[in-house]
Amino acid sequence: MTKKINGLLVDNESRCQHYHTELDIVALKCFQCQKYYACYQCHDSLEDHNFRAYPCQLKQDKVVICGVCRQEMTIEEYQELEACSNCHSAFNPACSKHYDIYFEK
Repeated sequence: MTKKINGLLVDNESRCQHYHTELDIVALKCFQCQKYYACYQCHDSLEDHNFRAYPCQLKQDKVVICGVCRQEMTIEEYQELEACSNCHSAFNPACSKHYDIYFEK
C-alpha cells in the first residue's frame, strides 16, 4: 500500500503549491495527526492544529518519506543523506532551514 502524502496541489512526487522544485520530494509526518504532508504550510491549511506545536520527538520513528519511491526514514537517517538511499533522488538541501518546525531539538 502506497503511503498517502497530503497537501495542496500535491504532485505524484510530493511537491506542493508552496515547494515545487525538482528537489522538493520529501514529506514529513505530523506527530499529532500522524499524516504525511508535503510541507508544514499545507498541513496548517488543512488541519485544525499547527505543525510547529507538535514536532516529532522520537528519533527512532520513521517520520520522513521520499516522495519518489515512498521510502520512509527516521530523522537521523534523513539528516545524514543528500539523496534517498533507495531511489537515489536528490533532496533539497534548503529543507534544513525548516528542521526547527518539523523536529524537536
